[in-house]
Amino acid sequence: MRLQNKVALITGAASGMGKGEALAFAKEGAKVVVADLNLEGAKEVVQEIKDNGGQALAVKVDVTKTEDIKAMVQQAKEGFGQIDILVNNAGVFDKYATSLETPLDKWNFFININLTSVFQVTNEVLPDMIARESGSIINIASVAGLVAGKGGAAYTATKHGVVGLTKNLASEYAKYGLKINAIAPGTIETPLIKDVVANIPKDTVPARRFGQVNEVAELAIFLESDEAKFMNGVVVPIDGGFTIQ
Repeated sequence: MRLQNKVALITGAASGMGKGEALAFAKEGAKVVVADLNLEGAKEVVQEIKDNGGQALAVKVDVTKTEDIKAMVQQAKEGFGQIDILVNNAGVFDKYATSLETPLDKWNFFININLTSVFQVTNEVLPDMIARESGSIINIASVAGLVAGKGGAAYTATKHGVVGLTKNLASEYAKYGLKINAIAPGTIETPLIKDVVANIPKDTVPARRFGQVNEVAELAIFLESDEAKFMNGVVVPIDGGFTIQ
């Protein structure tokens, strides 16, 4: 098992890509902290992991609240001792709203969840990782963080921010033995964008299909594994060729 006895904290893990990552990490031997605002959903994921012989803990968190983030990390450490892996997966999508269609309160909402939470959660786990000189972080970005016009104004801005933050963190903390990368999914069939996907022609993707949650999870496992130990500051698209057009 590639993640045997590692402790993984995953935000936004009650559904979609976060759930897929949680289930896949557990199958690879990780102890998983399933963190989400939807506690009941998180508990369901934990039960599924336990039913398959894994270890997991459900934690309720609002990633826009500093006190929630601190409590989440504390519960993770109380439950499993330390955090070896962090996946900043929590995020929201603006359904392609243009700049003029985005009022300031909505702009701030997307910035807080998609970008500021990555900054805050990461800063909460970094000190222990630095002290141990060991740890791995994956930030879930998007193809909208690599090219413009593939998401709304706020979503595109936040995901570009995640890409930049990932590279900066990698350059700052690699000397402590930390590995920090990002995944940039294209259109992945998840509940978050179910209604949006229905209106996107599959021929907009060279692969002529959309991605699946398990494919993102497998990439995440690779990035967290020893096979990728020399990969740092990398932003990996998983988009069926969308960004090469």
